[in-house]
Amino acid sequence: MRRADRLMRLTQILRDGVLHKAADLAAATEVSLRTIYRDMETLAASGVPIEGERGIGYRVTAAITLPPLNLTMTEVEALHLGLSAVGHSEDAELSIAARALSAKLDAVMPEDRTRAPAGYGFAIYPFADAARGFQHLPSLRQAIRTRQKLELTIQDETRSVRPLQLDYWGRLWTCVVWCEMHKDFDEIRVDQVTALRILPSLFVDEPGKSLRDFHDRRKRQQDTRSK
Repeated sequence: MRRADRLMRLTQILRDGVLHKAADLAAATEVSLRTIYRDMETLAASGVPIEGERGIGYRVTAAITLPPLNLTMTEVEALHLGLSAVGHSEDAELSIAARALSAKLDAVMPEDRTRAPAGYGFAIYPFADAARGFQHLPSLRQAIRTRQKLELTIQDETRSVRPLQLDYWGRLWTCVVWCEMHKDFDEIRVDQVTALRILPSLFVDEPGKSLRDFHDRRKRQQDTRSK
């Protein structure tokens, strides 16, 4: 399993809010405990809201809340793109200002986290190619709002999907979809989408294919793991 795929898998496991022991995470991803500890540090540094420590366990907490300001997904995207673009520009003064703003944002992140990300928009980033996925976010949001099917090409595989929800995890965007080809839900990494086309056909909620069905399934899985 590639490192980026493993980090995504770990985020998916941890996001249920249940405390997971490092040994269990290591077994699930077939790596050593030392690798899991490094992965947790990398995810935390990249902005994923990791809570926990060695010997106790880890979990992902709710993210994207800056008291007293609640941010929407679009606003977080704008912050990330703006800070990254300005911070890496050739204008030294603007670059310094962007990094200073990043530090101020870090200072007001929720205090119930193990640590704040080191430099919002500039921290260690394990998903090196994620920026290329930003171009697809407007189309994905439009398709979710208008309930239009999409044709996505992911790793040389083209399939028709029903986009249901966008999620944001430490500068990594994922999209919950119902895949018409595999007849199942999937969570795709937006950075892995190499081509996207909005199809003319619309979709309506059908039993077993809706966002509520997806969340109900996840809740059942969480309840099973917590027993």
